[in-house]
Amino acid sequence: MASLTIRNLDEELKSRLRLQAARHGCSMEQEARWILSQAVMPTANPTAFAQRIQQRFAGLDADNLPLPERRPARIPSEPDA
Repeated sequence: MASLTIRNLDEELKSRLRLQAARHGCSMEQEARWILSQAVMPTANPTAFAQRIQQRFAGLDADNLPLPERRPARIPSEPDA
């Protein structure tokens, strides 16, 4: 992984970043990485989404998953006349 040093950062900006990171429950460094990735990376890429899903379930042997036993469909009851 690469590193990035940002010099001459305005104190107000640093303070706001610290507060925003605290609201999100993460470090300033993690918050800055998230902000940069949102600003630089393409947002709505359906192919990337599909690839992430495929990667997540790649090790799952779906053909050998246990299937629940099927039950007959329910027959609706007759309305009272």
